[in-house]
Amino acid sequence: MTNKPLLVIAAGGTGGHMFPAQALAEVMLRKGWRVKLTTDARGARYTGGFPHTIEIEEVSSATFARGGVLAKLAVPFKILGGVLSTMRRFRKDRPDVVVGFGGYPSIPSVGAAFLMKLPRMIHEQNGVLGRVNEKFASRVDVVACGTWPTALPEGIEGVHTGNPVRGAVLERAASGYIAPGDYPMSILVIGGSQGARILSDTVPGAIAGLPPEILRNVRVSHQARDEDFDRVTAFYAEQGINADVQPFFHDVPARMSEAQLVISRSGASSVADISVIGRPSILIPFAAATGDHQTANARGLVDAGASILIPETKLTVDALSEQITNVLANPEGAQHMVRAALSVAKPDATQELCALVEMLAGHEQ
Repeated sequence: MTNKPLLVIAAGGTGGHMFPAQALAEVMLRKGWRVKLTTDARGARYTGGFPHTIEIEEVSSATFARGGVLAKLAVPFKILGGVLSTMRRFRKDRPDVVVGFGGYPSIPSVGAAFLMKLPRMIHEQNGVLGRVNEKFASRVDVVACGTWPTALPEGIEGVHTGNPVRGAVLERAASGYIAPGDYPMSILVIGGSQGARILSDTVPGAIAGLPPEILRNVRVSHQARDEDFDRVTAFYAEQGINADVQPFFHDVPARMSEAQLVISRSGASSVADISVIGRPSILIPFAAATGDHQTANARGLVDAGASILIPETKLTVDALSEQITNVLANPEGAQHMVRAALSVAKPDATQELCALVEMLAGHEQ
């Protein structure tokens, strides 16, 4: 067995959990640590970008949120089995620190670390704790918060680290901004990893309704779901609007750095990207998000004056068109929004998480 310290990262099966986990893993490897990732089959789909030297283990876990009565009855037993098998693995190869990024697949490793009294922490990406992190908040040594402020249980103090962002975002941190004017302007429309139906319903009409002196300069990058792709593409073409519509953009950081305005859901990763690159934004929180956490995620940018928040209940074509106009017709205001976004950014979030890991392990640099 190598004498390198071991970090076990436990993360659930969504990009929101896995991308920050990947950022931490990459830096800890460079610092000379061994890194293991524990996740489930869903999470394993997001591991393509993880360094190949990371050992990936699929664990047994479950959630009460899916399946019928029998599946729900089996949940405690699946979780217990996952925790016990993880404890056996930990005894063979004892982690120096265990970090949970949320999602039910993180339960076995964080649970085993709690029972074995190993140094442990959780990282919450959103402004409201997810169900799993809420359960563990009082059972870990550190609660790291990606969004500030984060609503925490009574008596629990959080550490504001920010949300780690991908290297491609960091490469464009605080990149130069061309204020809106009488020349080509870009609007980036993103709604999570696969676009959002409500944005496809409202954004094209809102852009078509812009004043002619603005509209003639606008070009659009619009991320739309597969089922919305044809109608969104056709609408932009009919209106003579220069639009690149795709189900998924692999170059969001590049497009964001070139944009005069970003229209987006307020998922934790999107909010972090917008603040680190520094762009004016219109945020439309996903109303059905657990605990309305997307509204909480947007709060920092909105309070700083960097973003305009439109709740789904207030989102109409006309209301959105008016707010787009407010940004693109006001270059000084747009520049102010850029400065405000950068003022709440945490580009060093990954380094702050690393420092907490090293502190917990007693390897402070």
